[in-house]
Amino acid sequence: MSFTTILGVLAAAVSTASFAPQAWKIIRSRKTKDISTGMYLLTVVGFVLWIGFGIRVGQWPLIASNSICLLLSAFILLMKLLPASKKDAVAKTVDPTP
Repeated sequence: MSFTTILGVLAAAVSTASFAPQAWKIIRSRKTKDISTGMYLLTVVGFVLWIGFGIRVGQWPLIASNSICLLLSAFILLMKLLPASKKDAVAKTVDPTP
């Protein structure tokens, strides 16, 4: 495997994993007050565009990594937009411990 490929794999893995701590913090705390709705709207749209680009150029690594990022960032956005009662219900479904 070339250095460039290793670099790309590591970049995709770290970028993808970067959304997990925020998503988990929201699940545990149920708080999203300080999260920027605009930033996550742009992020979700960006990932949709990257997936479309990946499909057009036939690059499955782009499609796979950006799809995972899309799911995580869309979850964060959804939790930001949900009313507190629904946010709590979703969080309890994912992590039933208080």
